[in-house]
Amino acid sequence: MSSWTPTTYKTRNWAEYNHSLKQRGSLLIWFDPEMSWEAEASGRRGRQKTYSDAAIQACLTLKVLFGLPLRQTTGFVESLLKRV
Repeated sequence: MSSWTPTTYKTRNWAEYNHSLKQRGSLLIWFDPEMSWEAEASGRRGRQKTYSDAAIQACLTLKVLFGLPLRQTTGFVESLLKRV
């Protein structure tokens, strides 16, 4: 029985190949521009909430999706919001 040999490919269009490798690392995340990131005043005593429930849910979704610790998720979301 013969051993398995990997298939070899010859790249002919290096510009297209290079562009496709760059696109693998591309990430596009859209935030709803009408989503409120700041929480509304509750009218109760005590410290007011800083972020809305939708903002917290978006951050926690990104945390689980990418498997990040909470502090890294916070930095990731802050860097995404700087681009907006």
